Amino acid sequence: MRNRKKGYGCPEGCPVEGTLDVIGGKWKGVILYYLLDGKKRFNEFRKLMPGITQRMLTLQLRELEEDGIVHREVYPETPPRVEYSLTEFGRTLEPIISLMSEWGERYKEFLKENKPKTKAN
Repeated sequence: MRNRKKGYGCPEGCPVEGTLDVIGGKWKGVILYYLLDGKKRFNEFRKLMPGITQRMLTLQLRELEEDGIVHREVYPETPPRVEYSLTEFGRTLEPIISLMSEWGERYKEFLKENKPKTKAN
């Protein structure tokens, strides 16, 4: 496990802090969401997530791999092929990621229905 900075405001050992420490951030949840459908290659992620840089994608995948959430499989062929998948333990995040997806859809609807009214000048 990486040497992480603490400080979400939870007492020492708070399980929510631990979860956010592993899956928090702008891209990890999205990576995990796409891995729920199965293995992905690096360039597949780049197509699915055009806003992420190559460096950031590499960093996020490495951290998820270090945390035992993502498995990186390198195939001994030319050119080399690398696939990423969820580990068995990573699969335990499926209900969380699915609920986050459902909540995100509801939130988009909420925003549509509650747009602030602007005054015409």
